[in-house]
Amino acid sequence: MSFASPLWLAALALIPIAIAAQIAARRRARRYAVRFPAVSTLRLAAAAGSSWLRHLPVIFVLAAIAALAFALARPRVSYSAAVDKASVMLVTDHSGSMAATDVQPTRLAAAERAANTFIDQLPSNVLVGAIAFSDSPDAVQGPVSNHNAARTIINGQTASGATATGDALQLALQLLRGADKKHPPSAIVLLSDGAANAGVDVGTVAREAAQDKIPIDTVALGTPNGVLPSPAPFAPATAVPPDPELMQEIAQLSGGRSFNAQTADELSSIYKQLGHQLGSVTRKRDVTAVFAIGGLAFLLLGAAGSTRFSGRLP
Repeated sequence: MSFASPLWLAALALIPIAIAAQIAARRRARRYAVRFPAVSTLRLAAAAGSSWLRHLPVIFVLAAIAALAFALARPRVSYSAAVDKASVMLVTDHSGSMAATDVQPTRLAAAERAANTFIDQLPSNVLVGAIAFSDSPDAVQGPVSNHNAARTIINGQTASGATATGDALQLALQLLRGADKKHPPSAIVLLSDGAANAGVDVGTVAREAAQDKIPIDTVALGTPNGVLPSPAPFAPATAVPPDPELMQEIAQLSGGRSFNAQTADELSSIYKQLGHQLGSVTRKRDVTAVFAIGGLAFLLLGAAGSTRFSGRLP
């Protein structure tokens, strides 16, 4: 919960002041009590004064002060709603290292399954596009309302080639921002397992994305022990560890978030989370009326209780 005018919360200080005034009033009344009243009269008075009902008016008035203080502070509660319009580009690496089996069944197969999970989380009014890349972006679909078009790109990949991450991100930016650079809320989700070893500099593209207010969320896939078997019978396997530092740098420079996934389950969980977050927006609802009505109700109850039980207000 947040408040549009939080200074009004200072009115809550009236509650301890009212309680202190009530206590002081009772002590002052006891000072002037008769010292030796009749015993029977004293017992009746004590029984009457100990009833919890006589405290109800005071409790209601204090509750009214609290509720009205919150109302004056104009409270707002946050809630999640589906985005009205947004565009997302999925950029997936299918270079040769994506054939590694350290993520079962292979890195590329796990990436395809996770990307489809991601698309499942998006509302139908979100435009989705996809780019598959290795030496260069070789399969491209701009953001459209038909999500199956992006699935076709995702599901048609084969692991081979180098990793031209910068070229793929640059193309994704161009497709999202359009010719006049006016675009709806947009984001890029990049999945890769290796260092960018071809194409334009990824840092330059990430800074350009930040200027366009298009964050790049990155997912580094694979384990440090990932290897590719050598095609030669007796040659050693080739190590293909992921490069999470580069992925984190891309996310940081563009204003996005970075994730590391070492198993297919972790990857699916990350993509599911991203799909939910990118497909929704946090909004605020004003609930001033609820507290105002509650405060007035407590005041009426306090007045009614004071008449019924003769409770003395502070």
